[in-house]
Amino acid sequence: MNKHVATEPGMQSDSSVTKREPRTINLALQGGGAHGAFTWGVLDRLLDEPSLSFEGIVATSAGAMNAAVAAYGLAEGGRSGAQTALANFWRRVSHAAASGPLQPTLLDRLTGSKSLEFSPAFIMFDLVTRLMSPYQFNPFNFNPLRQVLEQSIDLEAIRMARCPVKLSICATNVRTGKVKVFGNDELSIDAIMASACLPFLFQAVEIGGEAYWDGGYMGNPAIFPLIYGCDTPDVIVVHINPIERTELPRTAGEILNRINEISFNSSLLREMRAVAFVTQLIDTAATPPSNLKRIFVHGISDDEAMKNLSVASKLNADWGALMDLRDRGRRCADLWLETNYQDIGKRSTVDVRERYL
Repeated sequence: MNKHVATEPGMQSDSSVTKREPRTINLALQGGGAHGAFTWGVLDRLLDEPSLSFEGIVATSAGAMNAAVAAYGLAEGGRSGAQTALANFWRRVSHAAASGPLQPTLLDRLTGSKSLEFSPAFIMFDLVTRLMSPYQFNPFNFNPLRQVLEQSIDLEAIRMARCPVKLSICATNVRTGKVKVFGNDELSIDAIMASACLPFLFQAVEIGGEAYWDGGYMGNPAIFPLIYGCDTPDVIVVHINPIERTELPRTAGEILNRINEISFNSSLLREMRAVAFVTQLIDTAATPPSNLKRIFVHGISDDEAMKNLSVASKLNADWGALMDLRDRGRRCADLWLETNYQDIGKRSTVDVRERYL
């Protein structure tokens, strides 16, 4: 099944791609609604790099959708196939949103905030989701993203041996509170939807008799599948949720957004503390235990830009807003490659203790 259509114009990097030594990396992709278009841009630029290969991708929520679409594209059409698949997916997301009520107003566009804060539909939606559960305001459990995913990927291509990457899609088991990781062989549309199931917006996704919510609660994303399931020691974390904010949140929306950021980042911080501990043990022990694995941590982010985006902008799938985020992601990935490519396989380019501890 070939679901590729014409790619977006201007997707290739403006700068010529430098010929580099072959390197292999793992990717860890965070969730964050429409802000996932930033990750699209990062992936789009990394896919331009002919010497860079991907062994594993662990992802949550919007990151899970990016990961599944990229894996499908790689399996069907290589690097250009993945770029085309990602462009088509985000175009479909924008088309689906364009037919819904959550649209930026003229004032939203003029302020350049990429938000929906002046949208009457968003204000009503925000109020309803605070007073009612999704089982009440959406009893038929309609989610347009399901149809978008079904149109964008072929699960058989991901499950088959020709898929070049190991996928790990994270969801949270509602009953046990534990993380559930779906690999290539058990991946389904339900699994991807479960990874992106915010409980205030959508009904829990049931798979095999268990109910699941957004994977961000237990790992945004979890790193351990890459540590235990991949040989490559390098992990690039693509951040779209700021870890730190200097200004105190004051509005109800800002407070809720910050609570979500803290809770969604907490599991990543815990795992990074463990990575830092193991790295110190390897570096300082006279005879390091043979079962310890050194991990090189890297990060691609645009924290300043993300801090300036409101929580409402995570629901804004206007094509202009998505393209701006994509372009930011491409620029950040391009800068990271120019600065840090030679360090892949040799050292971390993130000070784990300073960044995460």
